[in-house]
Amino acid sequence: MDQALPIRQTGFGSWLGRLRAEPALAAPVAIFVISFATLAGAWFFEYVLKYLPCPLCLEQRLPYHVVIPLSLLVAIAAYVRAPQKLIAAGLIVILIAVLCGAALGAYHAGVEWGFWEGPTDCSMPLTDLRTGGSIAKQVQSVHVVLCTVAAWRFLGISLAGYNCLISLGMAAIAAWGLLSRRSAA
Repeated sequence: MDQALPIRQTGFGSWLGRLRAEPALAAPVAIFVISFATLAGAWFFEYVLKYLPCPLCLEQRLPYHVVIPLSLLVAIAAYVRAPQKLIAAGLIVILIAVLCGAALGAYHAGVEWGFWEGPTDCSMPLTDLRTGGSIAKQVQSVHVVLCTVAAWRFLGISLAGYNCLISLGMAAIAAWGLLSRRSAA
């Protein structure tokens, strides 16, 4: 009767064990957390600290709107041990999306540093001034947000620069999940 039964971990310990053992699961989970936190940070700067985003800032958020739900779906697929090709395809799409995000961030940081010109529509569109009311009041209510001016910098890097770095980090994580999955197969 002294025969030892294997102890099966349940709960949080088993979840962490699977994350450590399965890069194809850990990668999309990490990307989900990082991308969600990054977008939440952008919303914090916009709605709490009142830093209005320029058009390029808003464009840089588009890859996150793809990556957040897709990384969650890939994580669920990896958790339930879906076919490896499905997980690989999801990681490839995530990799492409975050590389696009890195390119947008690098482009915007270059515009801020004056390395190249930004788009011509890099300010908020004016409303129709014929809609009534005083033109002076309408013009005063327009907040122009230029893409050429960094709203905030930390250690000399703007939010666009940090977006580029974060996106490159997520690309490395996606590549790690993809390559680790292949070497384990």
